[in-house]
Amino acid sequence: MLEELIKYDKELFVFLNNLGNPTWDAFWMFITNKFSSIPLYLILLMLAYRELGLKKTILLVVTVAVLVLVTDQLSNFFKYGLQRLRPCYDPDVNSVMRLVKDTCGGKFGYFSAHAANSFAIAFFFTKLLSQKFRYIGIFLMVWAVLMAYSRIYIGVHFPLDVITGGLFGLVLSWIATKLYIFALQKFPQ
Repeated sequence: MLEELIKYDKELFVFLNNLGNPTWDAFWMFITNKFSSIPLYLILLMLAYRELGLKKTILLVVTVAVLVLVTDQLSNFFKYGLQRLRPCYDPDVNSVMRLVKDTCGGKFGYFSAHAANSFAIAFFFTKLLSQKFRYIGIFLMVWAVLMAYSRIYIGVHFPLDVITGGLFGLVLSWIATKLYIFALQKFPQ
């Protein structure tokens, strides 16, 4: 059963990865670059400050920092614990895939920290800001999906890597959101 799932995952990866072409490579490299999201993070921070004030925004920054730290470390735990090869190191697919990056990254790739962090941040800010900013959730979830797909497009993660990363990001974000809301009750309005 697991072997069949992994076989389908590899086939889907090859299909999705080979949809790419050099015309779109720069766009997807921009999307996947963690630094290209800094303007988005600054906008989210400004919106949060506008809605929450300084003390609650400081707590928000600490919460998001811990969320990203936990998500990254959990991703590393799974990568080195399960040791699933990244596509470029996998002999079943490395000869039929496109590696858009100069390098593949670490040897192991399950699960994608990029996908986990993107979905975690998207869900966290959606839960906190969606009442005031109506379409922010749609925008952030589209951003998270694009970030996750970029990892397949550039050739560094299988679809299950990004799906699992997204799910872990959502669950950890849900927990962080609940903890943040609980902590907010301790601050005076």
